[in-house]
Amino acid sequence: MITRRDFMKFVGGGFASAMALGGYAFAFEPLARLNVTRYALTPPGWTPGLKLRVVALADIHACEPWVSASRIASICRQANDLGGDITVLLGDYATGMNFVTRYIHSSEWSKALAILQAPLGVHAVMGNHDWWEDKTAQRNGGGTTFAHRALSDVGINVYSNRAIRLEKDGRGFWLAGLEDQRALIAGKKWKRKHIQGLDDLDGTLAQVGDSDPVILLAHEPDIFPRVPTRVALTLSGHTHGGQVRFLGHSPMVPSRFGDRYAYGHVIEDDRTLIISGGLGCSIGPIRFGVPPEIVVVDLG
Repeated sequence: MITRRDFMKFVGGGFASAMALGGYAFAFEPLARLNVTRYALTPPGWTPGLKLRVVALADIHACEPWVSASRIASICRQANDLGGDITVLLGDYATGMNFVTRYIHSSEWSKALAILQAPLGVHAVMGNHDWWEDKTAQRNGGGTTFAHRALSDVGINVYSNRAIRLEKDGRGFWLAGLEDQRALIAGKKWKRKHIQGLDDLDGTLAQVGDSDPVILLAHEPDIFPRVPTRVALTLSGHTHGGQVRFLGHSPMVPSRFGDRYAYGHVIEDDRTLIISGGLGCSIGPIRFGVPPEIVVVDLG
């Protein structure tokens, strides 16, 4: 028979555990952890002898206290030390969260991102929050956002349905960047039927002029079922790994495919996708089982 003392110990222990778990999820993992997640692969159709290291940052969601300008600068310095040939930014620089002590202006977070350096340059696409937080761009139904302009102003290459050819050691590859798939909202932003994309996959890939491999930057991974085998690697963010992840599964993922494209390395029909868990938080400042990360991909 359980005594009142034993019951109170049980309740007290459970409460203490819940407080510790909550403190970890709300404070330690979002603020104090930063992983470097590495992948090594040779996709089908990759050029023999072309060895390329890609460093990817996603979903910064700049705001205080969670991802301050100084924290962004620190992350960028660590990214530079990883020896990437090329650095890519996968969207969502602006925050979409109300639990903040201060919103960070685009001139501040872009200045921090300007620290990034790589021999083949730093290249960026937009995310949905970069569009959603720009009321002027929403009214115009397109054009450029403050995030487009802020990154361009500090010398970062910004892609909006554009592809360019790059070379390393005399071997070429293509970098293609899609405009966001959930850019424009009408009415209540959380109703999917009111969201319109500005992405043009076919038009972007039509710019690829030879048989060299293609790396595609697409903020949301939901485009992946439409990506042809012509693309060697698709890099995405957006999901944050679900922000809460248990035993390799995420209960809530902002994707119409659910956990299928929540996080990590996905191979389907000889097509390869890597989804970053990102750096910041959206909706609420919580992460559990999917700490902020810098992604490193070694190709070839």
